[in-house]
Amino acid sequence: MSVLLEFSMFPTDKGESVSDQVSLVIAEIRGSGLPYRLTPMGTIVETDQLGQALELVERCYQVLDKAGCQRVYASLKLDIRKGRSNGMQTKLDSIRKKIGEITS
Repeated sequence: MSVLLEFSMFPTDKGESVSDQVSLVIAEIRGSGLPYRLTPMGTIVETDQLGQALELVERCYQVLDKAGCQRVYASLKLDIRKGRSNGMQTKLDSIRKKIGEITS
């Protein structure tokens, strides 16, 4: 199974720039050992179980809670597909076959 999670999470009570807090979230994702891609608007993570993805979201929230964040905004999208692995790469490869090289 491939579970692709695209999410963003940040505090809304820490002012205009929240890169310090977002960096803590990205460090938690990196430390998970799961494959991920950082984008300007969020992060994509791949797991082989839905529970792993949701546990990672919980851990990221806990990091912000420990950093003193009183209000946290999170946006999540999930693509859950049985019988597939390496979904981050295979989805891009499918588009490349149709239109050629893309910027990723």
